[in-house]
Amino acid sequence: LSWASHPGLAPATAAALLASGPDGEMVWLNVTHRPGQAPWARLMGRYLLPPCKQRWHTCAAFLPQEGLLVCGDRRGSLLLFPCSSSSGWDAESTSIANGGTDPVVEDSSNELEPSCLLHKGVLPLESPLSVLFGLHGKTGVTSVTIHRGYIYSTGRDGVYRQLRLQDQQLEVLRKHRPCKGLQWIEELRFTSDGDLLVLGFHADNFVVWSSRTSENLHCIPCGGGHRSWSYCSSPLAEVFAFIKSGDVMLYHREAEPCEQQVLLASLHGREITCVRRLGALEVPGHATLNVFVTGSEDTTACVLVLSENSRAAVPLARLSDHISSVRALAFAMGPGDEGFGDEGLSALLFSAGGRAQIECYQLLCTGDTVSESAVACQIIHVASHRLDKHWEQKKNRHKLVKMDPETRYMSLSVVPGTSTKQMPTPWKFLAAACSDGSVRIFGLLEAARKLVLVAESFHHQRCVLKVEAFLHTWAGGERHLLCSAATDGSIAFWDITSPIMYAVDALNQAEEQSLGECCCLAALLLPLTKVRVAVLTEPVFPALDAPLVTIMAHSCGVNSLHIRETPEGQYLVASGSDDGSIHVCLLEVALGRGEAAAGTCLQVLERVSRPCAHAAHVTGIRVLRPDLLLSASVDQRLTLWNWRLGELVPLSTTFFHVPDLAELDCWEVVEAGDELRYYCVLCGQGLEMLCGTAPSKPPPQEAPQ
Repeated sequence: LSWASHPGLAPATAAALLASGPDGEMVWLNVTHRPGQAPWARLMGRYLLPPCKQRWHTCAAFLPQEGLLVCGDRRGSLLLFPCSSSSGWDAESTSIANGGTDPVVEDSSNELEPSCLLHKGVLPLESPLSVLFGLHGKTGVTSVTIHRGYIYSTGRDGVYRQLRLQDQQLEVLRKHRPCKGLQWIEELRFTSDGDLLVLGFHADNFVVWSSRTSENLHCIPCGGGHRSWSYCSSPLAEVFAFIKSGDVMLYHREAEPCEQQVLLASLHGREITCVRRLGALEVPGHATLNVFVTGSEDTTACVLVLSENSRAAVPLARLSDHISSVRALAFAMGPGDEGFGDEGLSALLFSAGGRAQIECYQLLCTGDTVSESAVACQIIHVASHRLDKHWEQKKNRHKLVKMDPETRYMSLSVVPGTSTKQMPTPWKFLAAACSDGSVRIFGLLEAARKLVLVAESFHHQRCVLKVEAFLHTWAGGERHLLCSAATDGSIAFWDITSPIMYAVDALNQAEEQSLGECCCLAALLLPLTKVRVAVLTEPVFPALDAPLVTIMAHSCGVNSLHIRETPEGQYLVASGSDDGSIHVCLLEVALGRGEAAAGTCLQVLERVSRPCAHAAHVTGIRVLRPDLLLSASVDQRLTLWNWRLGELVPLSTTFFHVPDLAELDCWEVVEAGDELRYYCVLCGQGLEMLCGTAPSKPPPQEAPQ
C-alpha cells in the first residue's frame, strides 16, 4: 500500500491509495473521508506490473498535466502508466466529495468491497508505457517526487536520479550521490529557499542531508532502516517518529539559534585539480556572467557561475558520478564550435580522473532572472567508460595482463574537426593521457550513449601527463594530429587521422549491424512495455602508429602544454616542466606530394628553452599570440613573455593568491573601443580570476650583438 497526492482531490479530505495484489495487479483507489462518516473508496484504475520475483510497487506519484502515473517497484524499476482514461471516474469522485450522492456506495463501511469489485470489471488493465528495469538495483525504489516538471527517484543504492519525460518515455538525465556512506536514501524534500534535503539512514542513524551546504543538518539515532518512520520540520521545531521493537518512538527538538556564520562558502571539499571555462552569458540586469567547470580531489565536478561585479562564485550543479578524484576536463562545443546557441551555452563535457573513469555530460546553460545565480543549468548524463569494465568484456582475457586498477587519466583533449564533410557522422573523439604510460583515443556516439576505446599506444613507457589534439587543414584536406608529453620531459607528435577514419567506418558498420539485433531483442521483450534498446558491438581496433617525431624538451615531467596555430599555418608548441623551465618550438607540417592521404611529416623549425623561468613547477601555460606567452607556476607568479629573436623575454609578472596551482585557463574578450583584454582563471587550493592587457604590437627588436 502507498498513498499519493492527486490535484483532483482535496488534500484535507481525500487522497489516492495504490494497492498491489496477486499476479502483479495494482489498483488505484480514491479514498474520501467526511466528518461523522466512514471512509469510502472508488476504484479509478487497474495496472499490471512487469513480472519479477517480488511483484509489488513501493511508491507512486501522479503527473496530472500529462495524465500519467509514475511508480517504483520492489525490483528497483521505474514504471510509467497512463491514467488519463480515468478522468471520468475522477470527475465523478470529485463531485461526490463536493457534496454529491454516490449511486453505488451507501453510508456503510461494509459496502466498500462490493463497490470496488463492481467497478473492477469495467476498467481496463493498463500496461506500462515505459519501463526502466532495475534502475535502483535489487533493493527497490523508495520514493518518487515531481518537482518543476522533473521526476526524482530514490533508492537504497546510495543515489537519487533526475528524469524527464520524452515522448511518453522515461529518460534518465543524471544521478546524484549526496554523501559518502549514505546508502539508504528514503525521500527528497525541496525547500522554499531552494535547498534540497535528502532523508535517509546512515548506519543506525536517521540523517537529513543538505545538498546546498553539503552537511548533515540532523542526525537522529534510531537503530537504522527497515522500519516505519515519519519526519516533519518547521522553523520552530523538528519531529521524527519511528517504530522500534513494536513501540512508537517520538523524537522532538526545538529549533536553536545558529551561532555559526559562513563567511565564504567552499566550492569543493579538497584541492581543485582542473578548471575549464564554458563561456559567457548576457542576462538582463546583470553584468557578464562567466560559466566554469571545476574538478577536485573530492571526486566531484562543479558547474559554477562567476560575476565580475559581485566577485562571488555561485555553484549551479555538482556532478558526483566519479568514484575517485577528477583530474581532467574537456569540452566539445556545440554547433559551429562556438558553444553559443539561441538558448544559451551548450557543450559536451568530458571529465576523467582516478580509477580510469571517464564521464560525459551534455550541458545547457541559459539566463534565468528569477534564480539567485541568474543562470539555469541543465545537465544530462550521456555516457561513461571504465577500463576495468572494458577489460572484463574482452575475449581470451586470461591470456592478457589485466590493466592496473590504479590507472589515472591525467589529461583530456577533444579531437577537433570530426564533424566535417569528410566525416558527416556525429562522432566525437577524445584523446587521454594515462598514468600507465599509454595514450588512448575514445569515440563517442551520442545516439547510443556509448564511449568506445578505438586506439592506444604505450610508446612513452612511463606516465603521460599531457595531451593536446589539433587539426591541420590545407586546400587538399585535413589531418588530425596529437601531441603528448610524459614524465621524462619528452614530447611526441602523432598523426591519428588513419585510426580515426578507421574507427568511424568500423563503428558505423557495428551500429548498422546492431539495428537488426535490437529488433530481434525488442521482439523477445515483454509486449506490454516499450523499452528503448541500444546495442553496439565493439569491433577490434588497431593500435596507434609510431609517433612522427619526438623531442626532448625538458629534463623532467611536462606539467603544462599548449598549441596555437600561427597565421602562416605553422604551430607554436609551448610547454612547462617540473624543473621550472619553459620550452617553445615552432613546427611545420609537410605532406607528401600528389595525394591528400600521403604520409605526414613534421619539421621543427625553431626551438627556444628558458631554464629557471620559475622557481617551482610550471603547471599552466598558454600561447596568447604568436609573440606572447603566459605562464603560471606553483611559486604563485603569473608571467607574460615575449618571444623574439630566438629567446623568451619577460614583460611583466603578477603574483596571485592561489597556493599549489594545478591548472589555468585563458580567453580573450574584445571590449568597448576594440580593446583586447585577456582573462585567466587559476585553480589549486582555491579559485582566482585575473584580467589584464597586452601591448598591441610587440616591442621593437634589438639587433643582435
